[in-house]
Amino acid sequence: MKLLFAHDTKIKEDTIGHYYTGGSFNEDVWKRYLSLTSDFTVMARKEPFIYEEDDAKRRFNNFDNTKIKFIEVPNLSVSLKAFFDIKERKKRYAIIKDAVLNCDFLIARIPSDIGNVAINIAKKNNKPYLLEVVGCSWDALWNYNSKGKILAPISYLKQKKGVEHASYSVYVTQHFLQKRYPTKGLSINCSNVSLINLDENIVNKRIEKIINMQGNSKLIIGTTGAVDVRYKGQDTIIKALSLLKKQGNNNFEYQLVGGGDQSYLRSIARDNGVLEQVKFLGNLPHNEVFNWLDTIDIYAQPSKTEGLPRALIEAMSRGVFAIGTSAGGIPELLEEKYVIRKRKNNQNDVFNILSNIEKDDLIEQAKRNYRVSKDYEKLVIESRRQEFLRRFISQK
Repeated sequence: MKLLFAHDTKIKEDTIGHYYTGGSFNEDVWKRYLSLTSDFTVMARKEPFIYEEDDAKRRFNNFDNTKIKFIEVPNLSVSLKAFFDIKERKKRYAIIKDAVLNCDFLIARIPSDIGNVAINIAKKNNKPYLLEVVGCSWDALWNYNSKGKILAPISYLKQKKGVEHASYSVYVTQHFLQKRYPTKGLSINCSNVSLINLDENIVNKRIEKIINMQGNSKLIIGTTGAVDVRYKGQDTIIKALSLLKKQGNNNFEYQLVGGGDQSYLRSIARDNGVLEQVKFLGNLPHNEVFNWLDTIDIYAQPSKTEGLPRALIEAMSRGVFAIGTSAGGIPELLEEKYVIRKRKNNQNDVFNILSNIEKDDLIEQAKRNYRVSKDYEKLVIESRRQEFLRRFISQK
């Protein structure tokens, strides 16, 4: 049985030919599909840059190309010229079409342009396909840049139509994406976040740490995510620090974990007079992120667009007090009073929350957030997902 996975993610390569993936695509994700078949192919883009082996191993997740086949799709988003190049678009379409026609089942993760094209080809050729609905194309593009605002309505309609007519859909949210992109087919909600080693001792240590805080203790806020993607919204936390400083409150430090060009956020911090309170930690290996989470006091998810943020759930599993915007599935995770309803220019809302935090709030949310995170235990989620995937591939 030939299974094809389609998405816009970028495969990375090192100097000796090893492949890697970034973000939430790790070995556990690929094992999910390899458990269904030994003939598994990933169709995605590929970065042109070649990394040093040690650097790639430190920064990215292993992609075992001895077990997984890879089909490279040309990246047309590198420039406007490439995007509107008819010859390149035809070449790209031919690659995707050939891959879809040669598979038995298609799994497309959306929003993604490669996924949308693959879905249309599958429908025309009666190929069974399943959708993983992990985000909102409207929010992602509208909050990206001016070009994104032009493309947002088109991409939204493609995603809406694709999901509506899909026979099988897996949503990462409990409600948000289901309302925005309803389906007439079978569906389940099954987060891409799956936690292991949940431990109440971690929360107990967190509570003990909070109890032992002195009145003037510095509170560390943390966010993980690329620092050069503006819809991640870190600038609003920085601006809120400035408002706190103007009120005489310098007891906050903001730590950012994530790669990318820091210049924009550094300039925001400098212009707002809080550069000394903002620390850029760069990329951290995933296992080290949990150790870092244990050192912070508040986790912030200030995104303008989201599906269901893995980083937020991971922070909650460590008993961290958390705040976030109303984007995507974030309100499904947080207590309502810690949801920032405005997604833009919301530094005043952030300021109001941060300036009113008491010890009791930190303790209460430590218990509450850990309790909510238990809904995302790996064994529970993966069991439900595997049952649904096997139902999908047994339809022939």
